[in-house]
Amino acid sequence: MNPLIRRAWPKAILFDLDDTLWPISPVIVQAEQTLHAWLQEHAPRVAERFSIENLRQARLALLAKQPEFSLNLGELRRAGLKSAFEETGEDLDKVELAMVKFFAARNAVVPYDDVVPGLLRLKARVAIGSISNGNADLAAIGLSHHFKVSVAAHELGYAKPDAAIFHEACRLLGVAPQDAVYVGDDVLLDVRGAQQAGLRAVWMNRSGSASHLEHGVVPDAICSSFDQLIDWLRREHGDT
Repeated sequence: MNPLIRRAWPKAILFDLDDTLWPISPVIVQAEQTLHAWLQEHAPRVAERFSIENLRQARLALLAKQPEFSLNLGELRRAGLKSAFEETGEDLDKVELAMVKFFAARNAVVPYDDVVPGLLRLKARVAIGSISNGNADLAAIGLSHHFKVSVAAHELGYAKPDAAIFHEACRLLGVAPQDAVYVGDDVLLDVRGAQQAGLRAVWMNRSGSASHLEHGVVPDAICSSFDQLIDWLRREHGDT
């Protein structure tokens, strides 16, 4: 791009969380195992009757009956546990203790190596926010101080790719959608969703996938790390 026609830096950069800032699949696997071990000790009748997979299938069945749970997977898990506790005659008061155990393990994520240094570099010049359909707790993870705004689907009642969740984050930051860039790993929920809401969108493609071609999505940029993201911002907007 001709440096004489570079556009101004965005006023805000918004991030997805799971699989953008940290890998989530191994964390969920470990959290499920931690929860089931807790159930074996504190609610043995549940653990005896329901394996991890049995509990997952029960949640999927519940989700099929009540799709509104898709906006709050934590509540879906809580409802599934309550059903299992009721079915086995375990003390329902222990469900909340089980949820505390699960969420502690679910938030034991390890950010990719480039994340914290990248956030520190970016927040020196733009406002940083997050938008997530999941239930990650940035305070528990230890990253909340990097974000001016954190918007979650389960708090708002609507989720990506709904334009409303992107617009709410922009509103809270006091920026227009066209002055914000969204960064996420999902080409449909994150990239297409953000673009349809009027933001520019960067696909954080750490795996080298080509799924954007399959879906016909054209990201404003494709990056595999924060270093590449920052390089793109500099090329597009300059350093001044």
